[in-house]
Amino acid sequence: MSEFFDDDNYNDGFNEDSYEQGMDLGLWKQLLAYTLSYPKDVLILAICAVCTAGADIAFPLITRSVIDSIGVGDGSFDPYFYGALYFTFVVILASSVAGFIWYGGKLRTHVSHDIRRDGFTNLQRLPFAYYDFRPVGWLMARMTSDCERLSNILAWGLLDLIFCTTVMFGIACAMLYMDLSLALIVLSVLPFLAWLSLTFQKRILKSARQVRKTNSKITGSFNESIMGVQTTKTFVKEAENLRHFGQLTDDMYKASVLNKVQAALYLPLVLTLGSIATGLALIFGGLEVGWGGVTTGTLLAFLAYSRHFFEPIEELAQWFAEMQMAQASAERIISLIEAPADIRDSAAVTARINQHQQNPSDQVAIDGYSNDIKTIEFRDVSFAYDTGPNVLDRINLTINQGESIAIVGSTGGGKTSLTNLLCRFYEPTSGEILFDGIDYRQRSLHWLQSNLGIVLQASHIFGGTINDNIRYGRLDATDAEIQAAGQRAGAHDFIMKMDHGYNTQVGEGGSKLSAGEKQLISFARAILANPRILVMDEATSSVDTVTEAYIQQGLQALLQGRISVVIAHRLSTIKSADRILVIERGQIIEAGSHGVLMQQQGRYYNLYTQQSLAEFARDQTQWQAAETDPV
Repeated sequence: MSEFFDDDNYNDGFNEDSYEQGMDLGLWKQLLAYTLSYPKDVLILAICAVCTAGADIAFPLITRSVIDSIGVGDGSFDPYFYGALYFTFVVILASSVAGFIWYGGKLRTHVSHDIRRDGFTNLQRLPFAYYDFRPVGWLMARMTSDCERLSNILAWGLLDLIFCTTVMFGIACAMLYMDLSLALIVLSVLPFLAWLSLTFQKRILKSARQVRKTNSKITGSFNESIMGVQTTKTFVKEAENLRHFGQLTDDMYKASVLNKVQAALYLPLVLTLGSIATGLALIFGGLEVGWGGVTTGTLLAFLAYSRHFFEPIEELAQWFAEMQMAQASAERIISLIEAPADIRDSAAVTARINQHQQNPSDQVAIDGYSNDIKTIEFRDVSFAYDTGPNVLDRINLTINQGESIAIVGSTGGGKTSLTNLLCRFYEPTSGEILFDGIDYRQRSLHWLQSNLGIVLQASHIFGGTINDNIRYGRLDATDAEIQAAGQRAGAHDFIMKMDHGYNTQVGEGGSKLSAGEKQLISFARAILANPRILVMDEATSSVDTVTEAYIQQGLQALLQGRISVVIAHRLSTIKSADRILVIERGQIIEAGSHGVLMQQQGRYYNLYTQQSLAEFARDQTQWQAAETDPV
């Protein structure tokens, strides 16, 4: 469950607990590029915001002129003129509001799409090591809730920033134009507002980070609880899961309440400062009206402006508080988008690919080497996960074209690690892996992985039809080729017994299929891919011995002229392998054919003898049970 993932002691590019400074302008500048990549929409938004702000500023000035014209009593008041003026600005205001709602929503959708696209694109590039310590829910939280919060800020926040700054600047200019001293009195509260904002900035940001961190834990726990529901019920751990989940939600509640209280205190304080400014305008403006320094219309305009001046400040304060919270999301999203792919094409390979973009189908030209694979050599290869001890230690191994290699040994000996290096899911800590004498890091990842066929112990089945899952091995395959692959893998018979044959829906993760049926489909998928290198990691552990024998017959034809590497615990299935490697504690301690290793009577002999005796005892028990069964 998610308690094994300690988000408090992990950071993905940002130290969430020690990162105590305020707003990271560089981070927001980087994210703003997503918005500015749509300059037409941004320009229209800016025009709409400025027009809306201009209309808002114009109404008090019109009111001032109306009152002063009526007060003079010289007959200069023209109701039709002022009516037309009001109507004009009402139309401008309505049109502008409709425009920025439309384009703001459009821009938010574009930004959300682009952030998710870049995040998912990078997730596809990242090596297996990136996923070793990151639960699915942890990643989902970044691609969903964090992304949603961020896209709202980058679209609507930009709109409000333009609108509010335009309103504030326009009102300040209008007040300074009408009466300098009264304007300075109203604006005197701004230094206090700046101090207040800086005071709340770090506090809101710190609590927001805690909210986002806890949300990631909850999402991860929820996801893993659903994925592991069968195991949970088997071991009757519902109460323990509920206790752990309840603790996470309690932490989320406390962090969210603290964050909301801080934001709730900030906004009323801003409102209080605005009320003080309005009161000052009323007191000193009233005195000036009595002295004849300003007109009644000017005082009413000042009161309207002093109130409206702090409305955008309140709006900006709300978005400022939201940005404090969203920065935690921004840090996480950027860390995901910019997470470095440690396993990637070298600069030389990338340069060759760029030079041959005109003919991408010519793989020989792209990689600069022959497309065939005659030998694979492990030369003094050692490997360790992260900073742990070596799980492989100075491995030297050569595999020739058409050779079948079986790997056996104790659990944790390094069998799967060896095949992971071969597939370049990880890279050696030291040493080299050579394809036809060339370090495979000098070949493109696309070249290597397009030549690989992999069948794992628990192969993944995608939602959709059986046809879709087999076609995943080669997307341009015809239905006839898919059925031929199903026949060679031994899957055709059970598929045709289903209601819709190859068009049968398998459910999410293949939930409508048995473990053996999933494995047969994964075999068919690998056969359809027609790989030059076939890797099987306990691939036949989920099928019965009869089906396994049928699969082996199909694979014999497939493996001719290719390299195959098989990891197996059921040793009876690998007797026909050209070479069997016994790996213990990260080293190859025995190598040879089945007959040679049995003659040596070493580790392989002991493993095979013990397993044969165990299988014989099990078969005897099953035979006796069948004999005594009254049915």
